[in-house]
Amino acid sequence: MRLTEQDHATVTAAVAAAERHTAGEIVTVVARRSDQYNDVAAHAGVLAMLLVLAVLSIWPQLAARLEALFYDPWQGPHPGAPYAIALVLAALAFLVGRYALASLPLRIALTPGATKTRRARARALDLFRASAEKRTAGATGVLIYLSLDEHRAELIADAAIHGKVPPEIWGAAMAALIAAVKDDRPGDGMAAAVAQVGVVLAEHFPRVTGDRNELPDRLIEL
Repeated sequence: MRLTEQDHATVTAAVAAAERHTAGEIVTVVARRSDQYNDVAAHAGVLAMLLVLAVLSIWPQLAARLEALFYDPWQGPHPGAPYAIALVLAALAFLVGRYALASLPLRIALTPGATKTRRARARALDLFRASAEKRTAGATGVLIYLSLDEHRAELIADAAIHGKVPPEIWGAAMAALIAAVKDDRPGDGMAAAVAQVGVVLAEHFPRVTGDRNELPDRLIEL
């Protein structure tokens, strides 16, 4: 899924149109993903390592058979052999589990939905603080954030807006965005969300005389 030049133009035009009727400012950001999910691969390695240790604890004869391959039976059992075998197998299991998830799409696919939602929310908050929060005279900035690989969207509003508009009001805008993304139309989805957000902002924060454009209208792609 990629954004085209037409997508950028469509979203930018939608922001400009929405802001003609409101003192609010809308910032749109589309990111390829919200995180690299390297910890998912590390967790897989740890899980594989623990699985090996569990198997050796249930069937200790496996360690004994491996010990016979590397130690001279005429010299008797080596006291540290089981621990060494367990250590080597656990290390190998960790590496196999870790590098089995070297592929980013696979890591994302195996990441729980709740985790992807939290990562997208955290990234959206960081971007909001950097691009919109308290950057307008009336604290009327809104960030619409879309993370393509996770199919997650977030809307974060500045203090003045958050104080007047309950979070559930934005549900229709987010639903329109996600529906279009699932249909491989991210640009149209962002534009639809912007239009609906603009309607809400125009109701609570109508445009006033002398209002100026304080934040860029263009779509930001990361």
